Amino acid sequence: MKNLFRISFFVIFILIFNINSNAADKVEYLKTEWSFKGPFGKFDRAALQRGYQVYNEVCSSCHSMKYLSYRNLVQRGGPEFSEAQAKAIAASFEVKDGPNADGEMFMRPGRLSDKFVMPYENEKAAQAANGGAYPPDMTVLVKARGGGVDYIYSLLQGYEDPPAGVTLDDGVYYNKFMYGNKIKMSNQLSDGLVEYSDGTDATVEQMAKDVTTFLMWTAEPHLETRHRMGFKAIVYLIILTVLVYFSMKKIWSRIETKV
Repeated sequence: MKNLFRISFFVIFILIFNINSNAADKVEYLKTEWSFKGPFGKFDRAALQRGYQVYNEVCSSCHSMKYLSYRNLVQRGGPEFSEAQAKAIAASFEVKDGPNADGEMFMRPGRLSDKFVMPYENEKAAQAANGGAYPPDMTVLVKARGGGVDYIYSLLQGYEDPPAGVTLDDGVYYNKFMYGNKIKMSNQLSDGLVEYSDGTDATVEQMAKDVTTFLMWTAEPHLETRHRMGFKAIVYLIILTVLVYFSMKKIWSRIETKV
């Protein structure tokens, strides 16, 4: 009995120690207001369009979005570029196609039906160009990382000089929000890096928020539809509950209670 008590005490002590350690190591992410949060949340169309611009001008040289097509830029609930704008975006990229009548592959301007152009031919080429590290596909990156949008938003702004006593290998950078604080991607954002077409001031904070909003949409393109369906379902259940209540009240009103 004493041995069982000691073992139980030891297990409880270890669990408490681990919980306290995890709480101490947890990093508090940067906070901001997200328009898509909550049961009635919607994407900010202007933020999505600016976010695509940041992805295209800053991120797309390394990170792919292989599950996205240019026609998705037009769809309802997304950036909602006009069809002419989306066609111009697609046509600005060269896409390998073929074979032609001579059996050869050829390059042509992109179309709305094309997937986003990949920055590298294959994974090995991507690793060779990035010192052995493979830049992850960004289509569902928000869902693949613990912390979601808050983590991505914070990571993009978390670059700092390493603390005293911390040494970094060549090609490795210090980021206070990265797991282990070491990251092979250099700081990609700086004030005024892009020139927003709508005149918004392109600060690091603004660009981080815009591109993170865009990444949230690519990971959940039907989020607004889901929210609308959820709202309709709640209204339906409320109406059904009221009808059932009054129906039961009417039925039980016919039954005389015995005193």
